[in-house]
This record gives sequence, structure tokens and C-alpha cells, in this order.
Amino acid sequence: MGRSGQAFAKAAAEGRGALVGYLPVGYPDVPTSHAAIRALTEGTDGQGVDLVEVGMPYSDPVMDGPTVQRAGTRALARGVRTTDIFGAVEAAVGAGVPAVVMTYWNIVERYGVEKFSRDLANAGGAGLITPDLTPDEAQEWISASDAHDLDRIFLVSPSSTAARLESTVAACRGWVYATAVMGVTGARAEVSSRAPELVARIREVDGDVPVGVGLGVSNGAQAHEITRYASGAIVGSALVNTLLRADDAGTPDDLSGLRELVADLASGIRGNH
Repeated sequence: MGRSGQAFAKAAAEGRGALVGYLPVGYPDVPTSHAAIRALTEGTDGQGVDLVEVGMPYSDPVMDGPTVQRAGTRALARGVRTTDIFGAVEAAVGAGVPAVVMTYWNIVERYGVEKFSRDLANAGGAGLITPDLTPDEAQEWISASDAHDLDRIFLVSPSSTAARLESTVAACRGWVYATAVMGVTGARAEVSSRAPELVARIREVDGDVPVGVGLGVSNGAQAHEITRYASGAIVGSALVNTLLRADDAGTPDDLSGLRELVADLASGIRGNH
């Protein structure tokens, strides 16, 4: 199942879905991003995310929506470096929650696949989400992840063919990332109706693999709705937006909005909406 998959198993044992929270390292600055990641694990009442997804800002974020792009652009302008990702992972793991990294593959290639895998494992990271890497192009990553016991989380979407879905699910270790809508990331008022169909297709390929659904979740009610048919709900842009609002207000270290949203999401996951 892999270490990140165990977060889903633990939530399932509690009779609920898992909550996965995304934040980029380096925004609004590196130390505050670490504090924000720790806040993800706490919420306002001790109930936070089950799995942290640490994003690495990138100069050409073709799959990121405007919210994540704004935060990533600011982080890059403020000097975030690839090596900062490992400290962010350590912040999550130190708070008692497993962490995976989401990154465009070019960053890993430039750093060195073996070196990145080694450093991620040494930081306590559970694995990588690689949105722009397909399994048929991932032999070097598959070898490195096997060597360092890291999970491989590939993405599938409503447009994935039956053959692509089967090969991608087979290549995953830990869990499968199901994108609920086509296009870039971003919080939405409603989550795509195509998500249940996609999860059902994944279940036909492998009925045991945990499936996390992302792209569009912005509140606890949506998170709860997703976990009625999927193993977990992934939240990104809505969380990042709380940091943007605080930064724009001149109080970048104010994490109260983030904690409130995490509390709402955690409550929703637990069926309290």
C-alpha cells in the first residue's frame, strides 16, 4: 500500500474518508510555509489533514490554476529553492502526518532523480505526485522509488482511456490521484459530476487501491460528498487562497483563515455537515 496509502487506510478504519491538503513550500516565505503546513495538521481543534501534499513552485505551471500560480510566482520571486521542499516535508512529518511532494517532473530531472529520491526519503517523505509524468516515461523514477521505498502517485482524468487507466493504476503505489474535472486546478462552487464515474472506472481496474479526488474542493460539505464514493478528498486552491488573502492584507503570518478552513474540511470529512 505504501506509506501515503496508509493514511487512507487509517481514515477508513475510523469509518471515514481521508483529507489531503496541499500547500506550496516558500509561500508567503519559507519559515511561514512550514508553519502553514503544521497548521494543516492541526486545524483549530486538533483535527487536521490526514496527508500533506507539499507543492514545489515552478516557473511554467501549465497545470496550476490562478490561485496556485500566484502563490508559486511570489514564492519564486522571494527566493524559494528546490532544496526547501525537504524542510517542508520534515515540518509535516515532525507534526505526525505523512507527506508527499507534488512537483513538475523537470524539477526532479534537473536536481537528479536518484538524488531527489534519496533526499526525499531522508526527509521522511512518503512519495511523489507527478502530474506531468506518465508511467511509460517513468522508468528512472520507478527504479528510484523502488530503491528508496517511495510511493508513486500518478494522475488519471475523465479523459483517460481504458488502457491508460489500467496502466496508470498498475504503476501507482500508495494511491491513485483522480482529477475530478478537466483543465487546471482551482476551487469551484460545485465538484464535477464526472468524478464518481471516474472513481468507478478505477475500482473496476483495482477494487482495493485508495483513490483521492482533487481539483475543485473548497469546503467541508464538498469534501464529505466526495468521500461518499472515493477514499479521500484533496484540497489545494482553497487552502492557498487563505494565505493569499492574508498576504494581500499585509499580515502574511496570519494563519487563522487557514486553520478555520481546515477545521471546516475536517468536520465535513467526519460527516458533521
